[in-house]
Amino acid sequence: MLTLASKLKRDDGLRGPRSSATASDSTRRVSVRDKLLVKEVAELEANLPCTCKVHFPDPNKLHCFQLTVTPDEGYYQGGKFQFETEVPDAYNMVPPKVKCLTRIWHPNITETGDICLSLLREHSIDGTGWAPTRTLKDLLNFDDPLNIEAAEHHLRDKEDFRNKVEEYIKRYAR
Repeated sequence: MLTLASKLKRDDGLRGPRSSATASDSTRRVSVRDKLLVKEVAELEANLPCTCKVHFPDPNKLHCFQLTVTPDEGYYQGGKFQFETEVPDAYNMVPPKVKCLTRIWHPNITETGDICLSLLREHSIDGTGWAPTRTLKDLLNFDDPLNIEAAEHHLRDKEDFRNKVEEYIKRYAR
C-alpha cells in the first residue's frame, strides 16, 4: 500500500546519489506531512479492527482516504458507514478533517456528516484536543456528542432510538 514511499525510493534511484539541483528536484520534495503519513498509514492499517477498511482513491495521495466501518455489534450492526479523511498540509500541527459520507442517526455525527470529536479540535479547554503528538490511529475513538437531538432521543427512549437507527441503516447504510 505504501505507494508514496515506493515512489520516493524509485525517484531517488533514478536521479542517482548526488544529482544537481534542478527543477525536477523541487518536484521531488516531500512535505513533512507526507513523510509522517508513510509511517502513520502503515500503523493505522496494522491497528484497524476487522470491522474497518481503509481505501485510498489515489494511492499517491496518502493525505486523502476513506474509512469504511461495518459494525458487528451494537446499535449500528449491519450498517456500512463511509468516512472521508483529509490530512491538511500543516499536519501534524493541525488535526485531520473527517466527515461521515453516510447519513446516520448518531449523537456524535450530524445528519450532514459533521463529526464532533474533541480530538479533532485544534484547541480544547479540557486538553483532549489535537496535539502534534497524536497520530491517525487516535481517530478510532468516537465518543463526543454533537447531534443533541439524537443524544436526547437516546436518553429519552432507547428502544425508539434503536428503531430510528435501524431505519437509517436500511435507508442509507446498506
